[in-house]
Amino acid sequence: MPKLLIVDDEPNVLYSFEKGLSKGSPSLRIETAETGADALRAVRASKPDAVVLDVRLPDMSGLEVFDRIRSIDARLPVIVVTAHSTTDTAIDAMKQGAFDYLLKPIDIHQLRGLVAKAIELSRLQHVPAVFDQNDEEPAADRIVGKSAAMQEVYKSIGRVAMEDVTVLILGESGTGKELVARAIYHHSRRNRKPLLAINCAALPETLLESELFGHERGAFTGADRQRIGKFEQAHGGTLFLDEVGDMSPATQAKVLRVLQDGRFERVGGSETIACDVRVIAATNQRLDRKIAAGEFREDLLYRLNGFAIRVPPLRDRPGDLPLLVEHFLKQSNRESSQPVGAVSPDAMRLLEAYHWPGNVRELQSVVKYAVVHAVGEVITPDCLPENCQQPAAPVAEEAELPEFARFVRRLLNANHGGMYRRLQETVDRIALGEVLRHTRGNQVQASQILGMSRTTLRAKLSSLGMEDNDFDPVQARQPD
Repeated sequence: MPKLLIVDDEPNVLYSFEKGLSKGSPSLRIETAETGADALRAVRASKPDAVVLDVRLPDMSGLEVFDRIRSIDARLPVIVVTAHSTTDTAIDAMKQGAFDYLLKPIDIHQLRGLVAKAIELSRLQHVPAVFDQNDEEPAADRIVGKSAAMQEVYKSIGRVAMEDVTVLILGESGTGKELVARAIYHHSRRNRKPLLAINCAALPETLLESELFGHERGAFTGADRQRIGKFEQAHGGTLFLDEVGDMSPATQAKVLRVLQDGRFERVGGSETIACDVRVIAATNQRLDRKIAAGEFREDLLYRLNGFAIRVPPLRDRPGDLPLLVEHFLKQSNRESSQPVGAVSPDAMRLLEAYHWPGNVRELQSVVKYAVVHAVGEVITPDCLPENCQQPAAPVAEEAELPEFARFVRRLLNANHGGMYRRLQETVDRIALGEVLRHTRGNQVQASQILGMSRTTLRAKLSSLGMEDNDFDPVQARQPD
């Protein structure tokens, strides 16, 4: 159950906040404090997930309380509440890492939304993403899988976590890229500093730029106050840029400057701000294609791609499916009033035959659906969603078709979304692999044979998670 600490010296304010926030989130546990000293004791004793802090307190200033909270836990999200006359204090707190600030009188709906975001951020920062298969400890998010493909992911996380370099996580939607980013953060040297995350595809261009870099008052219509952006807030910590391929060219240019120089300006401002932030980016898109189409900067890709990790789709790690089903079944049972103990062999065969276009995220939803629809303690085929109950039927003349045509038929029978992208990836992987094996890993020769620049070839190899050493027989024989 998430915990919220509200700090204000006015009992009527505490009552209205507690009443309004409880109404919107009945599972939220709320504690209150009327002084700075009481607030600090509550932070140490109760370890709340977020704090709402008034800047005017009877025993010390809100900024002093915030500084002490930061010394206790620099990752604890704090929402500062201020009157117009003390806005500068709130802005100072934002510069030092406060989550956000609100002006009195408070809109309870706005506060409710901010509290929900702050608690989710606290979960990302404090709940570790772990690799072990022990589900007895629920207070962790697990990356489940023992396949060779997932072992490579674990090795990559281990190699790069302690290195202070940018990381680019590649993979289809639903494969678990955010969990990989969190695992890198929790095993890094910056794990006591903030982890902030932003979905670049969820915001229009103007708002995304403001979220990342902040803005000055009057920078655009509706900018009625100064805002501190994520790069400034995450100083000393880590920033996770999800769906980085959806950034506009203007935003890409500013992100490139931050990665190159560690400096930026707020939107509408002229002051140059220095920041020390580790960037972890993720995308489900083929950035090499976006570069070829003029939609993504090649120099930005090089800066983001300090180390690349490809998260495999579920269809490429079939041996992990029973492990994932077991994991999600235990997870669903913790939330269900009627626990389900097992999956019948027939139902498991249907799950293994399905193509999983939505990957691990879709499997999690299917298991939840099946648990709800189970009559007894076993999930049977009729408990599964309709699209999982009909495995791809074999085509009579399939054996007579060329291999690639059979592959297309299998995708059609599985109703696989995004089929063209899947086909193109397969063609690229086969063609580039064969050409590079022919040239023994020589990219110059491979580029000439393929009729593409070496830069484009490198970008394609990176996006596909293919390494030079895979094609060089001399290097491939070297011991680990």
